[in-house]
Amino acid sequence: MPMPLSAPYLRPRFFFFVLSLKHITNQSKTLILYSYTTAMSSRSEPISKSSSQNAPIPAPNYPIPVSPPLPFISRDIELRRALTATSKSSLFTLSRCNVLYEDEWLVAVNKPQGIYCETVLSAIPGVLDDSAELGRVSEVSGIQISKRELHLANRLDRDTSGVMLITKSHKVASKLVKAFSDHEVRKSYIAMCIGSAPKWSRITIKSGHGRSKFGAWRVYAQSDVGRTLPGGSMVRDMETSFEVLSVNGQGRFKEPSEFNKDEENIIVVEEEATRDVDPRKDEILVRAFPRSGRTHQIRLHCQYLGIPIRGDVKYEGVYEWKGKIFDGHELHAESLSFAHPVTGLPIVIQVPLPVWASQAC
Repeated sequence: MPMPLSAPYLRPRFFFFVLSLKHITNQSKTLILYSYTTAMSSRSEPISKSSSQNAPIPAPNYPIPVSPPLPFISRDIELRRALTATSKSSLFTLSRCNVLYEDEWLVAVNKPQGIYCETVLSAIPGVLDDSAELGRVSEVSGIQISKRELHLANRLDRDTSGVMLITKSHKVASKLVKAFSDHEVRKSYIAMCIGSAPKWSRITIKSGHGRSKFGAWRVYAQSDVGRTLPGGSMVRDMETSFEVLSVNGQGRFKEPSEFNKDEENIIVVEEEATRDVDPRKDEILVRAFPRSGRTHQIRLHCQYLGIPIRGDVKYEGVYEWKGKIFDGHELHAESLSFAHPVTGLPIVIQVPLPVWASQAC
């Protein structure tokens, strides 16, 4: 009696009979082989379909940074600096001589290097002229002044010194935050850089800015602005103008001035920077005007230009120079210019230069 092939090999609609080989002609053998092959092919279709559904999804096409990753040596040095700053901050007190400007709504102070912003903020009530009157309502603006409403209008990195602006009420704070966001506040910084003396005297650099997949801030191509990064954030625009003040002590300090568009040399970042292979390094004092407010903006752009800030080990700055070890980077917030959030009058707050900047001119 003819026997059907077992079900695992054939779909129910196919039945075949095994005949004695001596009764099967060559033509019959071909027919049976063809029918069996067709059945096996039909059975394999669902497997192929299932496999395609489980195929790995291609990785997202994230933009690639054009600045180097953090140097390995920076981890230990940054950790040590953070511990030192924590210790210094616990003992920090703000003196009246640190106050640069104060009125009913604002106070500006000269933040020292190696102290956290929050530490300075917590020390503010002890130096305010009107500290005994906190809680009163201003006769001019009708805004209540409260110790609990002290707010940082701008933030500086731990090792960046210079002008730090604090507001005395939430309403004034919101106005200043908007002014900073709308780029209505003009800022200038002084930085001591180490590298080959640049061929430009003034330059503007435009690029992208964002966090890499390892969480570090990096420079991205300008064309990558708006693209998504690992973690869901986006590449944002970043623009800084620089002017050289001195090279190896040769130069003259001058007051901040507006850039003339006709003389402006503009770099639009699209490729990795050319590495500086010249073994001879110069001391370059620069002034920077950040036209956007990105985290570590000036430090990143100095690195990209091949003149990293002295002591800034996170962005390839020298840790030791001419036999001296640096405890932090040499970046100083020199001035803030803005319209007063209440009176509308122009305000310019400028702080004296640190010793390292004065000695460079």
